[in-house]
Amino acid sequence: MITTIDTPDGPFTLLAEDGVVLSSGWTDDPQAVLDRLAAGSRPAASTLVSPDHPDVSAPVEAVAAYYAGDLAAIDQVPVRQFGTAWQLAGWTRLRQIVPGRPLSYAEFATILGRPSAVRAAASICARNAPALFVPCHRVLRGDGSLGGFAWGVSVKASLLAREALAG
Repeated sequence: MITTIDTPDGPFTLLAEDGVVLSSGWTDDPQAVLDRLAAGSRPAASTLVSPDHPDVSAPVEAVAAYYAGDLAAIDQVPVRQFGTAWQLAGWTRLRQIVPGRPLSYAEFATILGRPSAVRAAASICARNAPALFVPCHRVLRGDGSLGGFAWGVSVKASLLAREALAG
């Protein structure tokens, strides 16, 4: 099921099955969210639904709570990701980064046990499908600059500023 809601950072679209988020991002284009998943990982059917539909209502409520200041609201939303064991470990670790305390890509690689694999660690962030719920925006370049973000550097900057104020 796919739905789109408005946020202070623009439209946010998410794809979920039974309340489990598969992919999400700041767009009003459902195809852009689907395209974050490999073809074999996409649901057989993706129906547009209202934000109060049971398959998407809990994640939608978590996004609203996050934007209302409850930064931990996204932490309890279940996600399902598809990748290698190292990618899965990286995505799990991303969910443990404290809001307001971003890591560098080098620190992220070190935490994952491969300090020389900075590019691979950055790739974990780049391939993260359920954005916000798995907060890859909390990883920065070594010099503190933002680096890239699939949904735009301005959204990344806004999320980090929101988290810095609350943290």
